[in-house]
Order: sequence, then C-alpha cells, then structure tokens
Amino acid sequence: PEAAEAIYYMHYYTGDPKYRRMAYKMWSAFQRHSKTLFGYTAVTDVRQNPPRHKDNQESFWLAETLKYFYLIFAPRDTLNLEEWVLNTEAQPFKIWK
Repeated sequence: PEAAEAIYYMHYYTGDPKYRRMAYKMWSAFQRHSKTLFGYTAVTDVRQNPPRHKDNQESFWLAETLKYFYLIFAPRDTLNLEEWVLNTEAQPFKIWK
C-alpha cells in the first residue's frame, strides 16, 4: 500500500498526470498477476511468469491499497487534505480547527 500511497500524495500535491500513469501501470499489473476468482492475492515469486498465487487476500489490500487507487483516479476535491488527514491505515480523520 505504501507505493500507492506515495503516488497519491505526489499526484495530489503536484497534479502531474505522470503519477496517474504510474498508478495505472501498477493497477494493470495487479489485474494481470494478482487477480483471482474471488479477489486479489499476493504471488509467491515475482520472477515466475505466470506467478503462483497464495491462497489468501491481505486485509490491507482492501483497507489501504484500493482506497489509494480510488483517490488517485478520483477528482482532486474528493478528499481535501486541508480538512482531512489519513492515518497510517489510510483512515480519514477530520482536522479540528
């Protein structure tokens, strides 16, 4: 999730479309190599083609990674980082003023 998180912040603060292109490449790789019948999983060895899948889905995939992908491709004003902060688990908290 940290790679998607970093791309989100870089895109949010710079607006440079290259970060969305990076995220799209990452997303496409997940679609090609990690998608299973009922979700997404890790692979046992990234050097294998096709990779062998593990038999689980990590909780951070839903809780963090997908959230950051959503935010990268959503309009910038979906989450105003002047009003909200994301904790280490990508949960949004309203900033008290």
